[in-house]
Amino acid sequence: MRSGAKIAIAIVVVLAILITVNTVIVDQETRGASVTIDGGRILKVPGGGELQITDTGPTRNRARGAPIVLLHCFGCSLHWWDRMVPLLERNHRVVRIDLLGFGGSEKPAEGYSMENQGRLVALALGRLDVQGAVVVGHSMGFDVATALARESSALVDRLVDIDEQPEPGYGGLPFLAKLGFVPVLGETIWRVTPDFAIRDGYDNAFAPGYDLGDFGDQVVDDFRTMTYTSYDDSPSAADDYENERPLDQRVQEAAIPLLVIFGSEDQLYDDPSEAANAYENVQGARIEMIRGAGHSPNVEKPAQTARLILDFAAGVEDVRR
Repeated sequence: MRSGAKIAIAIVVVLAILITVNTVIVDQETRGASVTIDGGRILKVPGGGELQITDTGPTRNRARGAPIVLLHCFGCSLHWWDRMVPLLERNHRVVRIDLLGFGGSEKPAEGYSMENQGRLVALALGRLDVQGAVVVGHSMGFDVATALARESSALVDRLVDIDEQPEPGYGGLPFLAKLGFVPVLGETIWRVTPDFAIRDGYDNAFAPGYDLGDFGDQVVDDFRTMTYTSYDDSPSAADDYENERPLDQRVQEAAIPLLVIFGSEDQLYDDPSEAANAYENVQGARIEMIRGAGHSPNVEKPAQTARLILDFAAGVEDVRR
């Protein structure tokens, strides 16, 4: 065998070893909780870990409206509500929670099922003495919201779905994004992905041509704060939850009023209106399409999205009177 061939084989062997070691290290990585936002704090949830939360707006006794709870999307953090919170907190107590594995919350080795996420949110809201809330879930956050409603109906008065299909099949991630979940290859991509590629990878979370501006730095931060375990386990857990029973059926069974908000330019779905209208069988469901918005109207069209939520939340007070 020629020396050049031997060198090539040696290089391949070394690369294989490095990739294997990287896979083991990445798969075993965990991280503790830390505050990543002004006004944030870490809430210790008994038997469940540590979650970062913000709790703003009028105090419980002074708030004129029902409390509003905001649950972010996959690969996101509570920062994805930054542009909406000032509009919501004028008359409402607003609680944002970083889900387990994201943002400033703890990233353990397991615990990313939607049922467990819902249980942790329920425990956190119990610690905060929140009841009868309007719970808003963006994308995967709505899976958690439905799990929360089942965990404790007293905590949830109304549900708001922002761009989450009721079950898999209405669209999906682009091919390159799917590579990040392929065993071994995914861990390798995770380790070497540069910042510009992360920004490009988030393009589908917004309308075509949407300018992220400074928010581009935030999406990179949100990606970097995840571990590969939280990144890999969470979307499959959401799919499992929806395949077991579609979200529209879960909400119908819970008999909780529902507002569905979708961006008309959502790139993750083949037909956004079809995905939104799949909730028509939920009795009394209100479905709204926001023109010009993609998968994240809470970021792209915060004023319009906030108006829809505030109008829906006003119905809570009407019922209580």
